[in-house]
Amino acid sequence: MKAILASGVVNRALDQEALNQFLTFLWAPDPNTLFAGIKTLPPAHVLTFKNDQIKLDQWWDVSFDTIEEGRSDAWWQEQTLATLDEVVRMEMVADVPLGSFLSGGIDSSGIVAMMKRHSNGRRVSTYTVGIEAEDLRYDIIPDDVRWARRVNQHLDTDYHEIMLQPAVADLLPKLVYHMDEPAIDMAIPSYLVSQAARETLRVMLSGMGGDEVFAGYPRQLAMKIAGAFDPVPARLRRPLMKTIERGLPGGLPGKFTAPLRNARKFARSAALDFEERYLGYGTYFTDDAKQRLYSDDLREATRGMDAYAAHRRYFARVEKAAPLNRLLYVDLKTFLPCLNLITTDKTSMAANLEVRVPFLNRRMIEFGARMPPDLKLRGFKRKYILKRALENVLPTDVVWRKKAGFGAPIRSWLRGRSDRSLTSCYQRR
Repeated sequence: MKAILASGVVNRALDQEALNQFLTFLWAPDPNTLFAGIKTLPPAHVLTFKNDQIKLDQWWDVSFDTIEEGRSDAWWQEQTLATLDEVVRMEMVADVPLGSFLSGGIDSSGIVAMMKRHSNGRRVSTYTVGIEAEDLRYDIIPDDVRWARRVNQHLDTDYHEIMLQPAVADLLPKLVYHMDEPAIDMAIPSYLVSQAARETLRVMLSGMGGDEVFAGYPRQLAMKIAGAFDPVPARLRRPLMKTIERGLPGGLPGKFTAPLRNARKFARSAALDFEERYLGYGTYFTDDAKQRLYSDDLREATRGMDAYAAHRRYFARVEKAAPLNRLLYVDLKTFLPCLNLITTDKTSMAANLEVRVPFLNRRMIEFGARMPPDLKLRGFKRKYILKRALENVLPTDVVWRKKAGFGAPIRSWLRGRSDRSLTSCYQRR
């Protein structure tokens, strides 16, 4: 964006609609950016400029119209593992040194396991970001390091570990420069681990996308649980959930931090209708909260704006699909490219590192779209068929471990001592 601004083609002005969206989600849906007059090109689109005219076409989209029913779980397990093996092999084609990020979760661990099959006896280089125990007190981010070490021990990788120990004052300006917008917490470990990996490698594989293909997010499970309350009339359901939300504490240290915070978010949205409920789970600043934040001019300019308009359009595109597939489609179009992928792309390229995402290989996405939804979310088990497929490849406790997010312990850093300097302790193990 700064290159476009420097060209003088576009005036430096704030896009008020994008700001309204950014505060709602911590990102703005395609094609908006925080700069008026600068737009993104959505995934699977091609822009043609000819005779002073711009034409935008979508050349591919995922479809859930060909669900394959009647096949056994064993067949799907075999095909899942074979497809993962194939897409990893395809993404490993490179003429420069290549490795993988490793969180110890099912997605990155599965990728590393498949890489080992195609590494011709060489140890796969892996990079992990860890967080100090004292910095986890106020955050829902679990300690990935012990799981990454477990996978490393099982697969015998060339393992590298980066422990975050920052007060972010020095790093944030650099991240904002590269992101062209306010940086979210995941930008910090993403940049630091990319910087460390670039010392020896040029290309890294990432497990990103596994949650969108195989239904791995807690909010997708929360939607299923909240659906059990739908028979209760809304006039009773909504005040009950509001009372529960107000009664739950938040921001407390200890092992109940994450459950309490998630319970409050669940109660806030569980009483809503299907689409509104899912949008609520992804909301940070509600419309009421934003109105209290805005100046009079901005409050007037954003009055009547629907921050969720793009999400609603994507919901409408797949209105006949299974409920779970509708959620996956919306995430594939919004949360994944507009937050996760763009953050990873910008922070890794800031370190001159290329990141590839096998789970978002077109073959894998189309394979997942043909799969019955029950194989993705079965009971309370998320990514069910992927986990079953990897049971004979990875340790059982790794396969069925609790899902971890990817970010930095911002709350602890803000609450903690201000004299800690920004460092990353880099160790090779």
